[in-house]
Amino acid sequence: MLSITEQDRTTSRRHFLRVGTLGLGGLTLSNLLASQAAAGTQKLTSDKSVIFLFLHGGPSQTETFDPKMTAPAGVRSCTGEIATSLPGVTFGSTFERLATLADQFSVVRSYKTGNGNHDIKPIVSTASAGANVGSLYARVAGTNDAATGMPKNALLFPRAVDSSTMPGITQFGNFSSSGQLGSAYAPFVPGAGGNLQEDMRLSLSRTRLDDRQSLLKGLDRIRQDVDSNGSLEGLNRFQQQAFDTIVGGVADAFDLTKEDARTIERFDTAPLVRPEQISKAWKNYPRYVDNAKSLGKLLLLARRLCEAGCGFVTVTTNFVWDMHADVNNATIEEGMDYMGRPLDHALSAFVEDLAARGLTDKIMLVATGEMGRTPKVNARGGRDHWGGIAPLFVYGGGLNMGQVIGQSTADAGAPATAPQSNANLISTIMHTLFDVGELRTATGVPQDIARIITGSEPIPGLM
Repeated sequence: MLSITEQDRTTSRRHFLRVGTLGLGGLTLSNLLASQAAAGTQKLTSDKSVIFLFLHGGPSQTETFDPKMTAPAGVRSCTGEIATSLPGVTFGSTFERLATLADQFSVVRSYKTGNGNHDIKPIVSTASAGANVGSLYARVAGTNDAATGMPKNALLFPRAVDSSTMPGITQFGNFSSSGQLGSAYAPFVPGAGGNLQEDMRLSLSRTRLDDRQSLLKGLDRIRQDVDSNGSLEGLNRFQQQAFDTIVGGVADAFDLTKEDARTIERFDTAPLVRPEQISKAWKNYPRYVDNAKSLGKLLLLARRLCEAGCGFVTVTTNFVWDMHADVNNATIEEGMDYMGRPLDHALSAFVEDLAARGLTDKIMLVATGEMGRTPKVNARGGRDHWGGIAPLFVYGGGLNMGQVIGQSTADAGAPATAPQSNANLISTIMHTLFDVGELRTATGVPQDIARIITGSEPIPGLM
């Protein structure tokens, strides 16, 4: 635990460096740094990162990446289509920016999540042993980056970037689940009271600080205190390094004000969908607003965390992609204005930003939901739950980009080519994050974890 005390200004500087589970196997961060300096460790990771954008509610495959405009009315895309930079390939018409960048990412048209239930099965399911995929990664790669101290596994809800948004939606599944791995491997959840945040709790006399904004203020305070009083006397170089890690890299990475204002503006999705443009007839109105306000900045924050050493970041906006056109949700055509345009903007900003920074091969972005939508539009102008197929977007990570993988049937209701499952997606992610050949023979990796990581084949054509 890292504690900051305001009431006793004479407290030893050592008190500021009580770091509990910020290491591997109970090691403190400073001990971890020392042990890794003393002896090399088996190299299993690829030094790449993955961001998993979960489109909660179940986006339609037809209005996103598989419009089927030759199908009859009531089946084909309600929003029409738009030509892309790939010859002969079209997307739903709300993806204007992504259409121009289609040669820089890949979509999978033969992916199916398994059923039409509202849950979080692509990121937490039996395929991942009931744990967030990032927790599996952290079990092998470690809970913190040795160089920066950044948590290796993080989870971003809208409140990570905007405190005015609703709490994260969890009634359809626990994004923080670590299964049987133990709470030490649960994601760090800034702004939402995650488990690792408890371990970094900043204890002040007036209030208990357990959110991101207060974390930053507290770290700034001890940084200033140390600056005014000299270095941390008596700490060895590894303790000093650990302290610098906590008060420097971690705090800065979570602080979007450290980002160039022009970059923040490029990512910002809030101007695209103003609250007054959204009909309050829909009970999902507050979630539509939250999605527009937070989506772009969440992806920007995720990129910052990856740059600072985070290996896996789960990103989810609040539950918006339920496209029934009922009392809760807008019609497909109206809803894609609320959801599709911000997604188009956020994903394209991310693609352009990583390309400009030379990070295309270092960070992989996955975007999908828990299911797809029915081939036929219902009488209200919506599409209902459908487990037969779902949209899947993949970018970066050194994978093969600029292609459409697999095909769907004429009504976009099922894979027409070999179906790709959650297990195949997890395998693709793990092959990106690990040297799987080394991992198969590595000592110290639990066999059940190794089987999950190596037990399925990656999506063909991506690796």
